[in-house]
Amino acid sequence: METKNKTTKLITHNGSFHTDDIFAVATLSLMLEKKGENFEIIRTRDPEIINEGDYVFDVGGIYDPATNRFDHHQIGGAGGRKNGIEYSSFGLVWKKFGVELCESEKAKEIIDNKLVAPIDANDNGFDLVESKHEIFPYFIQDFFRVMRPTWKETDFNINEMFLKGVEIAKIILQREIIYAQDTILADETILLIYKNTKDKRVIILDKNYVKKKILEKLPETLYIIYPREVDNSWGVEAVRKDFRNFENKKNLPEAWAGLRDEELQKVTGVKDAIFCHRALFLAVTRTKEGAMALTKKALLEPNH
Repeated sequence: METKNKTTKLITHNGSFHTDDIFAVATLSLMLEKKGENFEIIRTRDPEIINEGDYVFDVGGIYDPATNRFDHHQIGGAGGRKNGIEYSSFGLVWKKFGVELCESEKAKEIIDNKLVAPIDANDNGFDLVESKHEIFPYFIQDFFRVMRPTWKETDFNINEMFLKGVEIAKIILQREIIYAQDTILADETILLIYKNTKDKRVIILDKNYVKKKILEKLPETLYIIYPREVDNSWGVEAVRKDFRNFENKKNLPEAWAGLRDEELQKVTGVKDAIFCHRALFLAVTRTKEGAMALTKKALLEPNH
């Protein structure tokens, strides 16, 4: 029989930690905090203590979501996604409790694709990117790796650093949930604006929405105009061919590259033009009318 003051036990392995167990703890912590439940985090490999756990992950050799066992190290693993990425402890916990945290299946899937699956892939030795240069991207697991002790740090408190890592992961996860929820609303709004726009080569947004991926679904759109609330200016942004790279459908004119203020105003004839990025994907003006004027001129330029 459960008591009102029962402390729920979250159990994972002791010793070195990885990004998947850090985020598994973060997910469960946020869920239990949301419910107002008391809990403690225990790091151990003691079978007797593990058997007493309410949630056991990344240790124990069992995957059974019905009893909240979320290990993936056993022979045969714990299954994988349709895209071939196997689950780690984070993915298994997220698979069961993600909707509860996000309050949306769609938001859960957005975060799985963006954060959870990449962490699972790395933990299971699954390469997601091809190395083309000597310089390699700095991934989230690189950050949590340096939270662990080096060979020289003999007096390092690894459990303390683990818990610090969990607090950081909770913040990241909370922010990703907010972004996912707001992205869903933004997508719906952008599609409605697109639908109601006559010349779909340019769409004018009323807010600076999260917008990169949804623009791929707008085949005719070359530029977007939007308010930049931070400095009360307006942006003209070229739409990318693919949100994962920097190639635009149609660059802003080459003659504008890197120009500012009077120089840009002279070349464009737009009196309130402020700046054009030298990579030709962004220009900024003081007013919406100025942004519209820049966009009209950009449309007249041949595509290179």
